[in-house]
Amino acid sequence: MSETVLFNLDPKLVASTILVVVYIILFSEKLNRAVAALIGAGVMIFAGVLTQQEALKGIDFNTLMLLIGMMIIVGISEKSGVFKFLAIWAVQKAKVNPRGLLVVLAFITAIFSAVLDNVTTVLLIVPITVQITRKLNIDTYPYLILEIFASNIGGTATLIGDPPNILIGSAINLSFMDFVNELTPMVLITMLVLVFVFDLIYGKKLKTTKKKRALVMRINPLESVTDWRLLKQSMTVLLCVIVAFISAEHFHIANGTIALFGAAILMFIHTLGKNHSEREHLVEQAFSFVDWTTIFFFAGLFALVYGLEEAGVLQILGHHFSQLADGSIEKATMLIVWISAFVSSAIDNIPFVATMIPLVKTMEADMGGREAMMPVWWALSLGSCYGGNGSLIAASANVIVAGLAQKEGHPIHFMKFLLWSIPVMLGSVGIAALYLHIRHFM
Repeated sequence: MSETVLFNLDPKLVASTILVVVYIILFSEKLNRAVAALIGAGVMIFAGVLTQQEALKGIDFNTLMLLIGMMIIVGISEKSGVFKFLAIWAVQKAKVNPRGLLVVLAFITAIFSAVLDNVTTVLLIVPITVQITRKLNIDTYPYLILEIFASNIGGTATLIGDPPNILIGSAINLSFMDFVNELTPMVLITMLVLVFVFDLIYGKKLKTTKKKRALVMRINPLESVTDWRLLKQSMTVLLCVIVAFISAEHFHIANGTIALFGAAILMFIHTLGKNHSEREHLVEQAFSFVDWTTIFFFAGLFALVYGLEEAGVLQILGHHFSQLADGSIEKATMLIVWISAFVSSAIDNIPFVATMIPLVKTMEADMGGREAMMPVWWALSLGSCYGGNGSLIAASANVIVAGLAQKEGHPIHFMKFLLWSIPVMLGSVGIAALYLHIRHFM
């Protein structure tokens, strides 16, 4: 912290006020979120809560490298058409049965969300869903809302599936396999329950004719592949990156390094043998796949939260939360999973999790250390990711699906969606809470 704070005010008050104002702006959507976060971080420095060096120290560059690397790899891979091919191939393997289609598209969405990201997944899956349901002349709505839920639930399964997991994993040095071992069984259970309920409600209503099914079966999935050479290159690199994530803990290499190195290797292979002009164009195109708004939003947010930490606000909040939990890890776990879910249903889960991470860290000393607190960390992940299903604005993927559906003539209305989203969120978080209780406290 700098030596003097603006007008000699209490740094706790200044830091808290700045963060609250930024959160209000983010919630109101009056400014671009990256602009709001960067201005807030700048005000923290000018107000004397942080120095520039401290603000940079607060930025988790491992998280940023992981995000940038995976965005480049997925963006280049998508150009080959491989993901569209896999989706159509899987649909045809289900013999284009409308009920089977519901199950297949839901699980494809969940799996893609676990290894890609939610937004990329729904951008790939939704147009295919609309195209197939239109050919079959069946209601598109249940497929689209189930894909929203599946994208948020599936993204919970791995380190790279959802930004909250990337933040948590980087903050406390969790490996790819830590997330797989802890959360993937929970995700599978939740998906099975969710798909069963949807099939129970919609399954018998989804009917089509043999003639229409034959139309879809005649689609050649291989026509989706636009570049076989790129497909082989990108899938090889993606597989190597995932294997490296799995084995990284044994070699003590950070996930951000692996992702960015993988992206650099893929760009190298992809541009090998091209002339200068074409090579430069392809590299610029690869960097355009990065969502720079999200990257700079993260950077500003990290600095904002670090200001709160340096001012001592999070230590005070952590102490109060420890008292609220009565020193019980189980009580803290249940509080975190439900609070995270409800808050993440109302606001973006990224700033919430970024704020909660240092707060939970401050609780560790009073509650038995990192190992004892692991159920609380898993509760934060599950609650914030599953909370993304709580409303149409709770996660970026939800908004994207609603926009694509509106464009295709299948609008998803906010209030109608709530009739599904609230029960799904409550049910999935209830399953998560039960899972955490059985796994860690019985």
